[in-house]
This record gives sequence, C-alpha cells and structure tokens, in this order.
Amino acid sequence: MANKNNEIKKLLKIAKALAKRYRELTGKPLGITGEIGEYEAARLLKVKLEDARTTGFDAIRVVNGERQRLQIKTRCLLPGCKSSQRLGRIDLKKPCDKVLLVLLNEAFEATAIYECDYTRIKEELELPGSKARNDRGQLGVSKFKSLAGEPIWPKVRARRQ
Repeated sequence: MANKNNEIKKLLKIAKALAKRYRELTGKPLGITGEIGEYEAARLLKVKLEDARTTGFDAIRVVNGERQRLQIKTRCLLPGCKSSQRLGRIDLKKPCDKVLLVLLNEAFEATAIYECDYTRIKEELELPGSKARNDRGQLGVSKFKSLAGEPIWPKVRARRQ
C-alpha cells in the first residue's frame, strides 16, 4: 500500500507541474483540480476516498464510531483572483454528512481545508433569491468559509492575549 501511495504522490507531482504549465501557456485550467483536492484531503485528514462516481460523497471518515460521508469541493485560488469564485454543484438529493472545501494555491498545493455540516449547506442553498444557489446548487468560496468558520487544516492555534 505504501508503494502505491508513493507512486500516486509522484504522479500527482508531475500532474501538478503539467497543470500549472498548461495554465501558464493557455490561461485555462487542465481540469484536475478536483482529483488533487480529494487526494490532499485524504492525505492531510486521513479520510478514506470512495470509488469514483460514488453518489453524493467522495470520502468516508469514522469519528467516535460514527461513519461520516464527506463531499469534497476544491478551488484553486490564483493570486489576485476574484473573491466571488463559486464551488461546483452540491446536489441536495444525494446522501452526505459533511462538505469539505480544499483550497489550493497556483502550484496546486493545499493551503487550507474547511468543513461544514451538510445541513447548514442545504439550508443556505435553499434560501430564496439566488439563481446560482437555488438552481445550480452553488455557493461562493467566501460564503462557504463563513458558514464553516475556521479551517480544520492547518489547525488554527489559539492566539495569545
């Protein structure tokens, strides 16, 4: 298993460099951000990724004997990017317990991971007034962060008074 993980780590290092260079040349993303985010969440938070195309969630975590289904969303935030970036669709008809937001920098390295209860996300998406929220099931990065609070990775240390 360790050998497989090492090989995946090496492949993703190559893929990250390729995606970065592709963006530099074309101005467009290569389309691997979600896979990188899932891998980073699994690596950093020690969650178990599910098979591709599992309905409603991407990973499983067991906390105090309770199985939690995690949906993982990822955004690559480039320097000077708009704060209004949106996450991909969150389907409210699929089973899920928590939603994770993995933020990546321009080199596709994880900079922060936020976690929010699925019920809070669902309540926000069902509020009237926004086509992106209501019709497309999308939240802005800043809205997700405000719902989630402090990142769960890296751990925020208590500030000295």
